[in-house]
Amino acid sequence: MHQQYRRISFGLSLSYEDYLEYYQGIARNVRVRAHNGQIIVFPAAKLRPFLVHNGVHGQFVISFDENNKFVSLERYA
Repeated sequence: MHQQYRRISFGLSLSYEDYLEYYQGIARNVRVRAHNGQIIVFPAAKLRPFLVHNGVHGQFVISFDENNKFVSLERYA
């Protein structure tokens, strides 16, 4: 049976200095406003693969299962 996930897109521009607060554990969750206006909260650690020298920037799609559990985070052009 094919699992259907809820996918929500958002843009993010987070400086390296701001990301350090998440990395150091000062802040644990990221809160963003999706393109559809919805507020999304997810663990900051999920952004780690996208961190570069100037922070985390781009357009992303986050997927949740039917229980609102995190499934994946992808950057797109």
